[in-house]
Amino acid sequence: MNKIITLTMNPVVEKATSVAGVIPNKKLRCGSPHYSAGGGGINVSRAIQNLGGSSLCMYVAGGPAGTHLQQLLSNNLIEQKVISIKGWTRENLFVTDTNTNLQYRFGIPGPNVKEEEWREVLKHVDDTIRKGDYLVASGKLPLGVPTNFYVQVSDIVHRKEGRLVLDTSGKALLPSMKSDIFLMKPNLSELSELCGVESISILELERLSKNILKKYPVKILVVSMGAKGAFLATKETNKYIAAPTVHQKSTIGSGDSMVAGMVLGLSQGKALSEMFQYGVACGTAATIHPGTQLCKKEDADKLYEWLLAENVKKNKNITELT
Repeated sequence: MNKIITLTMNPVVEKATSVAGVIPNKKLRCGSPHYSAGGGGINVSRAIQNLGGSSLCMYVAGGPAGTHLQQLLSNNLIEQKVISIKGWTRENLFVTDTNTNLQYRFGIPGPNVKEEEWREVLKHVDDTIRKGDYLVASGKLPLGVPTNFYVQVSDIVHRKEGRLVLDTSGKALLPSMKSDIFLMKPNLSELSELCGVESISILELERLSKNILKKYPVKILVVSMGAKGAFLATKETNKYIAAPTVHQKSTIGSGDSMVAGMVLGLSQGKALSEMFQYGVACGTAATIHPGTQLCKKEDADKLYEWLLAENVKKNKNITELT
């Protein structure tokens, strides 16, 4: 089985707590905090671990929060490759108001990563990836890292005959489209940005996705649509899957869980349609639990079996009609 390497350039330590009412200008007594390691690629590695797989989690880290981040991942028994930086790893705060069950998310900017530091990351990517490996580049880029950084990563992955999986946003999104991308997972908002439109309806998905595949070197495009499901597009096929209906408790990390399921499925030799269904199952499974727990294997497997059964039932009905 090919190795999975995740790359996170703007990781975070996420602190989640709760309080009985968010009131201004008053000292609020919060519950005991829960800490978790976060950031696109790190979440993918955590989700892969939850699903019974393994990956190498590569990221930059610095300061006390960076040390804390390493400890959190060590506690999860996730293999790590840490590139030290002088800037301090960021910390985010999630506060749930138990009176309203509303969650407030406070995101802190990442550190300024110096040129010699991000070039060190490229060196480690070059030293690590092998033929057939999957490199999952996920998350926004921090200050100091050029917007074409993922293109430079792509050049290395392509030269080493690996496969690049890209899930990014912000200023790096458009420049990154020059990369040789095996699998890309934008959400509807990110796809809108790529297409230069304000919004996209489901009826437009096939046409616009085909335009992306023609315009950019992307082999597989998977558009996540939250509770509405997801859309798969390649030059040969299109497929829409409605997400199973569940009682959502948190959408944090659902996209990362989806990427984890798809990449793990590919590394295990799943067919394209099965990989897609497993990704949707994993993304949906992440929403069942509160906070930053991501998907769990038992939930993902049950939802995957349900999707497979629904697909068989749908094909049977079509056959009977014809």
